[in-house]
Amino acid sequence: MKAAVVRGFGEPLVIEERPDLEPGPGQVRIRVEASGLCHTDIHAAHGDWPVRPNPPFVPGHEGVGVVDELGEGVTRLAVGQRVAVPWLGKACGRCEHCLTGWETLCESQVNTGYGCDGGYAEKMLAWADFAQPVPDGVNPFDAAPLTCAGVTTYKALKVAGVRPAQLVAVSGVGGLGHLAVQYAKIAGATVAAIDVTDDKLELARELGADILIDARKDDVGEVLRQHGGAHAALALAVNPAAFEAVNAGLRRGGKLVMVALPAHGTVQVPIFGTVLNGTSVIGSIVGTRQDLAEVFQLHAAGRTKVIYETRPLAAVNASIDEVLRGQVKARIVFDLGTGG
Repeated sequence: MKAAVVRGFGEPLVIEERPDLEPGPGQVRIRVEASGLCHTDIHAAHGDWPVRPNPPFVPGHEGVGVVDELGEGVTRLAVGQRVAVPWLGKACGRCEHCLTGWETLCESQVNTGYGCDGGYAEKMLAWADFAQPVPDGVNPFDAAPLTCAGVTTYKALKVAGVRPAQLVAVSGVGGLGHLAVQYAKIAGATVAAIDVTDDKLELARELGADILIDARKDDVGEVLRQHGGAHAALALAVNPAAFEAVNAGLRRGGKLVMVALPAHGTVQVPIFGTVLNGTSVIGSIVGTRQDLAEVFQLHAAGRTKVIYETRPLAAVNASIDEVLRGQVKARIVFDLGTGG
């Protein structure tokens, strides 16, 4: 099978021929059809974060494909079933976090494409209990971005406690942000979309954003305050300055939800204003299996639209460059089902 492999941090990925994998107990083997390119994959390949993966490894945590072999003891999935493999590849199931609905905080979790090989390959392994069935009628190329970009922003809105008629600021309209706009609208919110490119602001408008803020020329905080201030702001742009800008636009009691993970980011939070205004700064990390099931249900019902461009796996390094240059409207998805 072909796989795109990180051999060394910051080096181009290498397309290699690898032997087919055999699933262990509790695992399944998946013939990958589509695999999304998330910025996290780039951070993994560059070794940007304090906890690093161990090269060589195969990135990718938006892998979608068809189960073609079952490991010992697997009964909840069947050969021929389409599944998605998210960032949360496995959790212990026994700790306080797992038992209280916060499996994404499990300290023993294994992350797909980081702690184990991921979806930039023609075949991959997954733990059956964490591989999410994809509903009939959901295109694998839609399902791939929903597996991370979708569930991550969906969960962030849950964490923020967004309610109808509230003002939600979406900072960064890309792979995550274009879905965040839609989930916020589904929740009944008024949406302010913030970006620095004309095409992404136009995309936000097409997807239902009520207020467009061009951070190249507008004072983000001031514009939000003119509209009464944001009840919740999702920080999705991989830029610490964007976090501070949107934080300045919260109303009293508002919540800044940190989602993006800049490689070396820190944010200055004003103590006086935070205390006086009762604002909150919250971290939100991906979503649970139940969150992903809900994301797929919404899409199957026609409530969301995924914007993506397909590429062959052989174009992985050029695709990474496109993302880093900000040239991708929303999401790149690698097509592996047609020999990508």
